[in-house]
Amino acid sequence: MVQGTASRFVVADVNREVAFDLLDRVQSDDAYANLLLPTLISRAKLDSRDAAFVQELAFGTIRNWLLYEKIIEAASSRKIDEIEPAAQIVIVLGVHQLLKMRVPTHAAINESVNLAKTKTSKGSVGFVNAVLRKIALKDKDDWIDEVTKGLSELDALSVQYSHPMWILQAFKAALASRGMDKEFEDLLASNNLAPKVSLAALPGFCSPSDFDVDQQEQNRSPIGVEISGNPANIELVNKGFARVQDQGSQLVTLALIASPIEVADENWLDMCAGPGGKAAILAAVSLSSGQRFVANEVSDHRAQLVTNALKPLGSFEVKISDGRVYGESSEKFSRILLDAPCTGLGALRRRPESRWRRSTDDLADLVKLQRELIESAWGALEPGGVLAYVTCSPHLSETTGQVAWAEGKFKGRLELMNANEILNSLSPSLKLNESLRTAQLWPQVHGTDAMFLALMRKSIN
Repeated sequence: MVQGTASRFVVADVNREVAFDLLDRVQSDDAYANLLLPTLISRAKLDSRDAAFVQELAFGTIRNWLLYEKIIEAASSRKIDEIEPAAQIVIVLGVHQLLKMRVPTHAAINESVNLAKTKTSKGSVGFVNAVLRKIALKDKDDWIDEVTKGLSELDALSVQYSHPMWILQAFKAALASRGMDKEFEDLLASNNLAPKVSLAALPGFCSPSDFDVDQQEQNRSPIGVEISGNPANIELVNKGFARVQDQGSQLVTLALIASPIEVADENWLDMCAGPGGKAAILAAVSLSSGQRFVANEVSDHRAQLVTNALKPLGSFEVKISDGRVYGESSEKFSRILLDAPCTGLGALRRRPESRWRRSTDDLADLVKLQRELIESAWGALEPGGVLAYVTCSPHLSETTGQVAWAEGKFKGRLELMNANEILNSLSPSLKLNESLRTAQLWPQVHGTDAMFLALMRKSIN
């Protein structure tokens, strides 16, 4: 509670308090919304219905933050930085309820005012009330027209879909490189929609057919199950035999396993395995096909996450080391998954705060790290083996730019396999362009995160 609040006896709605606390922590502590939310929900003892309301309110607000800031500035005639930080959060939550949720206008305003009384200074309460009442006079489309009037097309889209300009430019270039220019606005809109929950049915432990028909809708992955309910209520999930995982992540992992190699298929490595979702698929398949599987992570904490992810499946080697030193070892692997650290621009639906947290300043360091990891993985790869280079980003500097660099670096020794052909063989409904050798999945087309995949086979000669 903030000193100087209007009343210490006002009771704010607990759901909105949880949403406020989440946004406050995201802003002040750089917390990750998807990791913090379950803790806050558990602490507040919310049932599944209230938890769903909080998630829609908080995540939806974060996704639309830039648009809501512009609307607040227009309605209040104040710059957003001139508004008390706590009041900013209360108002943006109120705006989302007014413009995007099925919350009655009077409830959205009254509950926001109650929240302001417990979370903001006394002087901000009336301001919150006045601004929200003014915003409630127009619908979302009218406000978008007002706050984008006179802007260039790209600037207007940046505001309308709440994407920083550098991300818009990256998406536009990535789509153009694949002849998909017309998909631009659909991609932006897709990034602002809550993704459906998908499970990976771990091979050898369960299969999609083990799930009820009404839990299966549109599946891209052969081991995927798209569900509408709470995964915590599913016994196979609780046993660790099925995992919540985007189907794009499932597909790129399965593509590595399906890639033809020209060496004895004995040792597999997941070089950057945390938190362990893709490692679980590799581990599960290795049990039935007879490979030794090794997972590696650079930090104790992330290595523990991987250990926990693999524990229900059996005993596997989880090593703690910098992936950049693997190439110096005499130990070699027939298949290596390098799910490289990246900007994460392909998962803005799931990690909505990433669009505000990342910047072009991060890119240079990430590109350098990715290249060092590729070089190390190449050194650890058996001749005839396959390296899957994966990023959850469509940014050209992190995707085809890195592949072009690798082709030059390992000229004459690197065969770039047709990742689209392999993915289409796993899931014909993807309809990926096989004239291109690297694969890029898209949320607005495939319903997955924007995963990138390159499959590099090392020449025997």
